[in-house]
Amino acid sequence: MSTRMSQLAARIEQNVLVQEGEQPAEDPLALLVEHDRLANDLRELILRINTTNLEVSIPGHQNMTDALAHRDVLRLQVRLRQSVAQRASARFDRSTRSELRYVSIVDVPLVRTEADELSAQLRELDTRIQEANWLNDLR
Repeated sequence: MSTRMSQLAARIEQNVLVQEGEQPAEDPLALLVEHDRLANDLRELILRINTTNLEVSIPGHQNMTDALAHRDVLRLQVRLRQSVAQRASARFDRSTRSELRYVSIVDVPLVRTEADELSAQLRELDTRIQEANWLNDLR
């Protein structure tokens, strides 16, 4: 639906200006009406999804909304730890002894272990979310 809306928006923008005396290839106002209809359908769908997510329970969480928020945070935490570990383990070759030497100030194995543990939590939570999606219909 959002892809269709993006395509309509592009078509509207392509047809709002024409050379004097010419006609647009498509009526931008008619396209705008169609876009607004799709926007209202999207609003209704989002409302139904949010209502359902508030009503569906996930073990260890208040509801699906809480589980989704937790999953998003876990993803951020995993990405940061992976990035920190990668950056901290980078090697910098020196040509001469007078060049600056860089040393890591974080425990790379510990950060990688944390990333692995958080990744396992993320996979487990994602599995529970997928299971709940299969077991619950959109309201």
